[in-house]
Amino acid sequence: MTTIAGIGFASPWLLLALLALPLLWLLLRAVPPAPRKRLFPAVTLLLGLRDDDSLSDRTPWWLLLLRMLAVAAAIVGLAGPVLNPTTEPSGRGPLLVVLDGSWAGAPNWERTRDEMDRLLAEAGRADRAVALMRLTAPEAPVFQSAASWRRKLAGEAPLPWQPTTEQLATARAQIDAIETDFDTVWFSDGLDYAEREALISQLAQRGTLIAYEHPQAATALRPVGHVDGMMEISVTSSQAVPSQVVTVLARGPDPGGTMRTLGSVTVDFGDTATIQDNGATATARLALPSELRARIRHFEIQGQRGAGAVALSDDSLRRREVALISSQSGNEGLALLSPLHYLRKALEPTADLLDGALSDLIPANPDVIVLADTARLPPDQESAVIGWVEEGGLLLRFAGPRLAASDTARTEEEPLLPVRLRIGGRSIGGAMSWGEPKTLAPFAETSPFFGLTIPADVTVSSQVVAQPDPQLASRVIAELSDGTPLVTRKSLGDGQIILFHVTANAEWSSLPLSGLFVQMMERLAISSGAKPPAAGDLEGTTWAPLQVLDGFGTLADAAALPGVSGPDLVEKPVGPDLRPGLYQSGERSIARNVLRADELLTPAEWPASVAISRYATAPERPLGGLLMSLALLLMCVDVVAALALSGLLLKSGVSRRLSSFLLVATTGAALAVVQVSGAWAQGNAVPIDTQPDDIAPLHASELTLAHVLTGDRQVDAVALDGLRGLSDTLRFRTSVEPAPPASVDLEQDELSLFPLLYWPVTADQPMPSGNAYDKLNAYLRTGGMILFDTRDADITRSGASSPAGRRLQQLALRLDVPPLEPVPNDHVLTRAFYLLQDFPGRHTRGAVWVEAAPADAEQIEGIPFRNLNDGVTPVVIGGNDWAAAWAVDANGRPLLPVGRGFAGERQRELAHRFGVNLVMHVLTGNYKSDQVHVPALLDRLGQ
Repeated sequence: MTTIAGIGFASPWLLLALLALPLLWLLLRAVPPAPRKRLFPAVTLLLGLRDDDSLSDRTPWWLLLLRMLAVAAAIVGLAGPVLNPTTEPSGRGPLLVVLDGSWAGAPNWERTRDEMDRLLAEAGRADRAVALMRLTAPEAPVFQSAASWRRKLAGEAPLPWQPTTEQLATARAQIDAIETDFDTVWFSDGLDYAEREALISQLAQRGTLIAYEHPQAATALRPVGHVDGMMEISVTSSQAVPSQVVTVLARGPDPGGTMRTLGSVTVDFGDTATIQDNGATATARLALPSELRARIRHFEIQGQRGAGAVALSDDSLRRREVALISSQSGNEGLALLSPLHYLRKALEPTADLLDGALSDLIPANPDVIVLADTARLPPDQESAVIGWVEEGGLLLRFAGPRLAASDTARTEEEPLLPVRLRIGGRSIGGAMSWGEPKTLAPFAETSPFFGLTIPADVTVSSQVVAQPDPQLASRVIAELSDGTPLVTRKSLGDGQIILFHVTANAEWSSLPLSGLFVQMMERLAISSGAKPPAAGDLEGTTWAPLQVLDGFGTLADAAALPGVSGPDLVEKPVGPDLRPGLYQSGERSIARNVLRADELLTPAEWPASVAISRYATAPERPLGGLLMSLALLLMCVDVVAALALSGLLLKSGVSRRLSSFLLVATTGAALAVVQVSGAWAQGNAVPIDTQPDDIAPLHASELTLAHVLTGDRQVDAVALDGLRGLSDTLRFRTSVEPAPPASVDLEQDELSLFPLLYWPVTADQPMPSGNAYDKLNAYLRTGGMILFDTRDADITRSGASSPAGRRLQQLALRLDVPPLEPVPNDHVLTRAFYLLQDFPGRHTRGAVWVEAAPADAEQIEGIPFRNLNDGVTPVVIGGNDWAAAWAVDANGRPLLPVGRGFAGERQRELAHRFGVNLVMHVLTGNYKSDQVHVPALLDRLGQ
């Protein structure tokens, strides 16, 4: 594109035609206006006379100027003028678009996508082959037309990690495999990372390299710590801006399960900022009651989206409540011999300890109850503790002289003990004598203690011994060197019961005196350390992801993601194999956030040879349609002026009718061109999915039909026009009054606002992300309906498959779609509002699939319909191209032809009736299957 005076021209060579305007002026001046005929009999007297000085009449100058302006407007309009043109990059060869695609670009993702669309539009006008490479998920570059990439932009989304070293190595190898040279445009997220300089050098050697970068600093949350009873919140920025102030919100569920803001704190970079590596870090502290602190699920920077603006909370933040119960009364003089002394010292820094009677502590619902050398509980307390454990509590028991001397769990297993016990126990010099204290055996791989280092000085001199039992081996999680159980465990309901076969003090073993004891408590989720665990502490453990963050900072279920080893969870940087999110192992949970506690944000730096471009402040505006409309309007004015000068404008008879016809025809043509050019400019300059943020309340308060954006502008435009036509039909024929239809982006928009989604399937539409699939499955589970339309019934009815049909199979793999069947004759869709037998759209007789009827659906004698009161089918699948049959323009006129003649209009009418039945089915369910409606339906059927 060539830019002249700030306006770009797609075909600037056409402007050379403006040089011919002076010739046009001379030509028009040489041609006089049409002569007027006047019948005057006396003119015969003048025949034969000659006038030596004759002067011919000429066209008025203002009319010549009008015609030249019309021609000039047409020439400039045909040259393809564009306001606010994209002038970079220049060139004619292949173009590689490189995209960081990390969480740092999420806050400005819409602007990045718009800029990419502008760039691709310019590349399309220059007929350049384009390839797209996202560094956070590199794939081999494939050079295609710019138009094909523009259709796929809607499916692009940032990922919640920065490009890793392995990914950059893959990208460099893929770039080396490209045989031809190419220019590169790099959309940077503004952050530096390892191996980035090598990639810049490699791209600069293959052609011109231009970088696009947002001027705003990247800001992220570090993991929240716990200092002096308060939460320490640290925010880091890639630029040192002393005036920067951010608000951090603590979010969690209220007692009803609704996410609320439980607290907030302001972080001022001017007060507490620490300047490091061209960036800055600021901290603030937040104090909340333990009840609210326990509800916190995550922290987020207010007004900023992105995975970096979210910090998940885990056990390191939450202080667990532990109730300590002992059979002995406290005695300050014998503190070191107290059964709970060492437990109290181990747990006080990291847990809230509760003291009191067991009957008083159970109603407080602590996380853990510790029973030290307690043989039996009263029946009422035992029942209460059993119920508490079954609800998810953790009962931790320690042995002692009382438990060893009692007859508890001798003949049969008791509910509050994991194994049966022998009488008397085992000790040095006892009936079951040891020659010397025993050491601990290495922990098995199935044990929660696997990987912990056992100190050589930890020995056991006495213990209670478990009775041999078929379940004993599966319940042992720690044992001595001679194979006798040291710690046993069993599940009870949703909770667990754990027994240490030694005392909680140093009377029977040196275990409570060692650091191993604290680590074992940590592995059992008895305590929660204020600082994150070290990699060595998690050696041998595997952590399963529960929830993970997407690039925009939205938390979603982890689905089938594989587990992560403990050391990798702590040390490995986040990436495709370790997504930021919440991970669990046993009863413990650890949050892996985008940043680690000591991680900084380093701004990206570019070599002097790389041109840095800023994002455009205004979108491109094609002016060709406007100038062509202006040219036609000027021609209309020229026609009127020429008729007026010739005296034919007001003349009666045939000439007057001819002039009126020409005037009306040219004016109508000009208005039509204005309308078409306006629509063309709107379709090319403003995406149809651009919707203001304040229409969400309208969608929530009014019934709104919506379609899924596919990335194909033509398909999306027809879908929107089709839903507009269906909404008009509902408004005119039923009591339903829908709001204007909406366009839905699966990656960003809330789906629960729409009862029905129309999804036109295209062969090359991008696959939704995992977060989008989660939203779709939740939408289907909560009563929403999706109408999949492959628009291929004209092909598939002959037995052939289509690309759109194959794409639908890929799209549906991760959807919770129930078993399907073709619409049976007694389905509610056949009678929800109209009585229908076929469901045509622009195509006819394509198969329509709905949820299969339950196997126990029975047909009552004398009633032609089965009892199908089982809800609304979540999906309807077909290929009849219903939106094309429903589509209308702004004046309500059909946009696309359907069939021929009366048969075609009848087909369009049936398509509208199917749409009405579909919406009624969504809104009212299967109420038409009720027997109360059968008499009326039978009467209408003539039966």
